[in-house]
Amino acid sequence: MAYAITQTCCSDATCVSVCPVNCIHPTPEERAFGSTEMLHIDPKSCIDCGACADACPVDAVFPVDQLTDGLQEYARINAAYFEQDESPAEAADPGPNFHTWGEPVFDRVLPSDFGPLRVAVVGTGPAGMYAAKDLLLHTRAEVTLIDRLPVAGGLVRYGVAPDHTATRKVGESFARFHTHPRVRTYLGVDVGSDITAEEVAAHHDAVIYAVGAATDRRLNIPGEDLPGSVSATTFVAWYNAHPEVAPDAVDLSAERVVVIGNGNVALDVARILVCDPEALAGTEIAGHALAELRRSKVREVVLLGRRGPQHAAFTRSELLGLKHLPGVDLLVDDHDPRIAAAIDGAGPWDKAAVLRDVPREAVDWSLSPGAPGQRRRIVFRFLSEPVAVCGGEAVRAVRVTDGTGESEIPAGLALRAVGYRGVPQAGLPFDEATGTVPHERGRVTGRPGTYVVGWIKRGPSGGIGANRACAAETVGSLLADAVAGALPAPAGGAGAFRRLVRRRR
Repeated sequence: MAYAITQTCCSDATCVSVCPVNCIHPTPEERAFGSTEMLHIDPKSCIDCGACADACPVDAVFPVDQLTDGLQEYARINAAYFEQDESPAEAADPGPNFHTWGEPVFDRVLPSDFGPLRVAVVGTGPAGMYAAKDLLLHTRAEVTLIDRLPVAGGLVRYGVAPDHTATRKVGESFARFHTHPRVRTYLGVDVGSDITAEEVAAHHDAVIYAVGAATDRRLNIPGEDLPGSVSATTFVAWYNAHPEVAPDAVDLSAERVVVIGNGNVALDVARILVCDPEALAGTEIAGHALAELRRSKVREVVLLGRRGPQHAAFTRSELLGLKHLPGVDLLVDDHDPRIAAAIDGAGPWDKAAVLRDVPREAVDWSLSPGAPGQRRRIVFRFLSEPVAVCGGEAVRAVRVTDGTGESEIPAGLALRAVGYRGVPQAGLPFDEATGTVPHERGRVTGRPGTYVVGWIKRGPSGGIGANRACAAETVGSLLADAVAGALPAPAGGAGAFRRLVRRRR
């Protein structure tokens, strides 16, 4: 019986490297890698060895005969990928491996006399930890981990929804490096206020910044800052117990919530708002968030997207997961004939096709979503652009414009989920247009010995697994500079840096 990759796939390709028959695609060497939403196992080539399941950091791989009801369709998704015209071709000369293998590649070939480096990694999220892992496994480097928050983990700890327990497990694969004998970790230390970027650089051969995208993009519409208009960044941090977000930052006393955005974060927010709170009780959700969800009056969440269903930013796998929420109905607001046309005309691999069996109707927004006997529901409202958040002392409605003009969707809470954005880092150049630090293959422009990785490097795109290749590029640049003698010599050592941090904290 073959294995199948399911919803929580992080695409870091660890499974590809351990598969003995090369049946997982796309591989990092193939053009489609990075553009597909997940990896796929060819059921015709899989030999049921289980190596991929053992290696998967997010528990996304299961035997097909063990898939639960909500995951059974992933067996078809995996198989269908290899039935496409653009799927990986079978080897011309069939052999025991079924596929041709490329030449071996050794990315970390260093001179025999290459000494140990001291490298600081600022940020302990996936990007920073992939960089630290690369250095620790392939060199003799000593790594200093620095994070401004009191708990390590970054996006895995404070950005992943609590009910995505499998995705959160990737943190366990990183946690073992926190106690590595060549690692020193400093939590609750902010580079910029507690210590300067120059002080960190003075005590290390190189510094890698993996600080992510810490804030949200703005809508720039009237009423955006009204009480009851909250960014998804804040909402996600609230239910994940982020220390910089107050326990009372979110009020769920409204029956209808409008979520502005159609990405995976918007789906996460909608799912948390309408799912059974008791299903979250065994997760790592913040206690104050669970208490608020238990007394929540939310009955309906409207997912507002300015584009059509064929152009929504969410992934098929996350949308499929939403369809299996117990006690929750999905509905497509059929207010524009282009919506039905896009769904009905979607190809089998288009994300809009996932909505084909979802009921459609033109929603009457004047009706209360809390009618007796009505289940909680999520409404997809496509082709509607928000132009204002309306209200006086609090949010009353979200005004939208569509093909017929302007209208208002009554709501007591508006959540803005239109993307993340990087913020300037003390001591580093910053590109305001992109929200990133200018760099060349990870090398910070005009700052020898300083590097970036993750969202602060490439912008807020790509999931957890995308950081693996991103980190490999940055570490490759760092090591090339070290071999070339291009790194500034540190003025202080590890002991001096430890004493400096203790004095400041």
